[in-house]
Amino acid sequence: MSKYLRVAYFPDSFLEVDGVAMTSNKLVKFARERDLPFLCIHAGPRTETKQDGSITKFALKRSPLSIPLDHSLKYDPFFQRHLKKVRQAMIDFKPDVVHITGPNDVSIMGAWMAWKLDLPLVGSWHTNIHEYAARRLRKSLWFVPKRVRWEFTKFIERQIRTGAKLYYTMPQVLLAPNQELVEMLQTGTPRPSKLMIRGVDTNVFSPEKRTIDDGVIRFGFVGRLRAEKNVRMLVDLEKKLLEAGCTGFRFLIVGEGDERKYLEANMKTADFTGFLEGEALSEAYANMDVFVFPSDTDAFGNVPQEAMASGAPALVSDKGGPKFFVKDGVNGFVASDLDGFAKYAKQLLDDRDLLARMKVTSREFAKTRTWESVFETVYEAYSEAKDRLDTIRAEEPNRRKRVLSVLRKSPVARH
Repeated sequence: MSKYLRVAYFPDSFLEVDGVAMTSNKLVKFARERDLPFLCIHAGPRTETKQDGSITKFALKRSPLSIPLDHSLKYDPFFQRHLKKVRQAMIDFKPDVVHITGPNDVSIMGAWMAWKLDLPLVGSWHTNIHEYAARRLRKSLWFVPKRVRWEFTKFIERQIRTGAKLYYTMPQVLLAPNQELVEMLQTGTPRPSKLMIRGVDTNVFSPEKRTIDDGVIRFGFVGRLRAEKNVRMLVDLEKKLLEAGCTGFRFLIVGEGDERKYLEANMKTADFTGFLEGEALSEAYANMDVFVFPSDTDAFGNVPQEAMASGAPALVSDKGGPKFFVKDGVNGFVASDLDGFAKYAKQLLDDRDLLARMKVTSREFAKTRTWESVFETVYEAYSEAKDRLDTIRAEEPNRRKRVLSVLRKSPVARH
């Protein structure tokens, strides 16, 4: 039953370059390959509709007054001007369930439409926006005394987290990428929360795409070079290794962001590629021997998993999502601080046999993380959300009449 539900999907990020967009495109691909009816409403450079088999893609143009949030992601305070078009698209498609991904303009519209049309709603948590916002604000307030700065940004972080929890009370079922977030949502909302991990394509990311073999150990990083990724730790890690007398290593850093200048000015052994995609990205991953991911704000951490698929064990923080799939001494190490990162990096530099074994086990682990199993779980959540709303409707006989009455009175309904 759940596999045949008609799904209206409102991703905050789809054409952008980030984990939400990557996951969203994989979900659309999953539905298309199985000929499942799927309406994807997302932001794009122009307003247009495209049909691709069972998939309907409805792109909506953001206004010139959109507020930049990241490298390519924006928030349009006037996005609701598209309500009439979206409502008609929903009526034409006749979805059984709506899926939103976060508190941005596109998903806010999706939540509004689900409420107005009395449709079951699934919400997936993808980004720890409260932590991202705090890190960026902390960096911008560098001139404020440290104690004041930290107390203020921690307060802002708590307020944003509270607001996010309130937002996620709207769906009938919630999805989260790690167990800590599952538990946070279960205690912070009255909704059931389920684990939605991420898959990895082991054909795209593979050790077979390696192009260098010069005996140099390369510590790699892939991602946005921004404050919330804690990338300045890479500078400190390099310094620790050099002070310990380590040689025969380099850093390979893939990505763009406002921290790149700082990294370039302060690292002696780093090569910077800028933003990469496609085969160039796969080759860069394969040329890494150890993946270093100092971020402690990532809800899941797609890139460590892609690195593992490429044969590179990962060093990750004990805060955030990656710690849940990195096993010490098997496919990487979990470190609590800079000293921990330096200890494990030096251990892998000194023990090439251990590194070789961990390369193999990292690849074997990645092979178990299929996208198919991830999205089977998502479709189960769709079915559960529908069942839960059906139960609510049965308990409230006048619910549909009340919802239709509200809908008829709305400005959108009169168009």
